[in-house]
Formats: sequence, C-alpha cells, structure tokens
Amino acid sequence: MILVTGGAGYIGSHTCVELLNAGFDVTVFDNFYNSNPEALVRVEQITGRKPELIQGDCRDRAAVVAALKQSQANAVIHFAGLKAVGESVEQPLSYYDNNVVGTLRLLEAMQECGVKTLVFSSSATVYGDPVQLPLTESHPLAPTNPYGRSKWMVEEMLRDLYRSDNTFRISILRYFNPVGAHDSGLIGEDPQGIPNNLMPFVAQVAVKRREILNVWGNDYPTPDGTGVRDYIHVVDLALGHLKALEALRNPQVNKFPECLTVNLGTGRGYSVLDVVRAYEQVSGRPVPYRIAPRRPGDIASCYADPKRALELLSWQAKLGLDAMCASSWHWQSINPKGYQS
Repeated sequence: MILVTGGAGYIGSHTCVELLNAGFDVTVFDNFYNSNPEALVRVEQITGRKPELIQGDCRDRAAVVAALKQSQANAVIHFAGLKAVGESVEQPLSYYDNNVVGTLRLLEAMQECGVKTLVFSSSATVYGDPVQLPLTESHPLAPTNPYGRSKWMVEEMLRDLYRSDNTFRISILRYFNPVGAHDSGLIGEDPQGIPNNLMPFVAQVAVKRREILNVWGNDYPTPDGTGVRDYIHVVDLALGHLKALEALRNPQVNKFPECLTVNLGTGRGYSVLDVVRAYEQVSGRPVPYRIAPRRPGDIASCYADPKRALELLSWQAKLGLDAMCASSWHWQSINPKGYQS
C-alpha cells in the first residue's frame, strides 16, 4: 500500500493512475487546498480501480499517524505542499509552514509508524540561477525564492534523517516544469484562481477563459529574450515516481550511500514564446500575449542533465513539446473550466 500525500493534485493524480495501473494499492491523503476530489473520481474512471481517500493535512501529525495506520502503508510518495514561485515571494511564511513544517510532521509520523520508504517531490528551483547548464545533481544548491528554499530545506532535513538512520529509503526527485495531461482528457492541471505556471495560463487563453497571456520579461539572455525552461510531460514525470519506488524497494540496489537524488527533466529547454507557438499550432487557436516586467525570483534559463535518472532509475522522458501541448489542449477543451466543468 502506498500513501500518496496530495494525491488529488495535478502530479499526484497522474501518479495515482500509474501506480494503480501497475498493480499498487493506493491511499490518498489530501486537504484539497489546491486540488479537487473530482480528480480521484476521474482516476477511478481511467483505471477501473478506486484509490482510498483520507482527508487531512500533513501539518497535523496525529492525522498523518492515523492515516498511515489505517492504510497500512509501507511507503509514502509526498506531493503535498504549495508550489508557485511568485506566490512564495508574497507569502513566504505560508510556504515554510506548508512545505517544511508539513514534511517535518509527516516524517515524525512515518518514524513513529515504522514506515521508512519515501519518494519526495522536490524541484529544480533548488539550484537557483544556474552556474552552468545543463544542470546536474552535483550543481551547487542556491535557491533564489522562498518556494525553492522550502524544497532545499526539506532536502537537507531528509539528508540529515538518512545520515542518522540509513534504514530509511529516500528518493529526492527534482522536477523541472511539469505540463500536459493524461491522454484520456479526464485529468489535467486545474489551478485554483489565476494560474501561476505558464502552460495552464496559455491553455486558458486558448480556450478564451482568459483574455491575454502576460510574458514576464523579454530581456533575458536567451535566444528570444523570454525565459527558457525544461518542460516535462506529467505522465513521464509520474512514471519516474514508479521507477524511484522500484529502485528503493529493490534489495539488490537499495543500499545507496545517501538519499537517491535525481533530476526528472528532458534535457531540452524551450522559451515562453516557443511554448506559445507550439500551443497555437496544436490547438488551432491564437494565444495573444503582452510583455510584462520580470517577476521577482525568476531566472533566465533552466534545463536538466537527465543522465543520472537513466543510469540509476532506467527512466527517461519520452514525450516532446507537441505531445505536451496537444494533451494539455485536449484536457482544456473538454474541461474549459477544469473540474468545475
């Protein structure tokens, strides 16, 4: 049994699909702060299997202990937390509370219950402004915003925990920029309020839910002046979690000298305007945009060196930008108002 915190969220719901399809039993632990219970209904429609649901907050240690005992979980995949760079600059304490304190309480509960296998949802933002590209896992960690610092702090906590007790099996997955949706069109990214990430905003402009896209800065040292990121299809990302879980549970390879830390990215960067043009192509819809000032905490370019994931997890991304945009458009056109449709 796998306990998936934040399992009704964007990445969590797609990972639940892959876990269930792979034969795992799944219990979701979620407070629905930035997610929707309808996602789990759709997960059942896709897989024919129903994930169990326990509603609760990771900051409530007693609730996490109860969930671990009730589910009889032997491993945790930890997605629960806040994830927007701009919002973290405006509300840093909320990010430290949800991401750092929430993970601390989860780890205490796992320790109390003897559950010692964890896959943690980290972020490429822990690298900060790259000294060199592509980014390898050995790149210095110097996050430039509270969101990235919250992920870095949790990573440090996990490394310290592992040093103190190496019977834990911990994988730290540093995501680059998840986009796209399940090919069924039943689940996808459905941010509450104004989207903080590029692809869902582009999708909402294409479907005419929003009028225009703000492009935050066009004076970066990049080919077209807009920010460059490594976009990864959410299904590829979800499959990376299964590979990490498999590696941690394999008795022949699970004696790692430290937490198993890998990048999950494609190794290729696309600019904001690259994404806009690709989305227009697959949707047949215009995506009007305007140039706006840079956002605090943003960087010019960020893309992965994904070799270590291939070496240690036998994982690599398979889906390109066109597939990412096409699946996003399929989801958005079927669900113009997200799960509220």
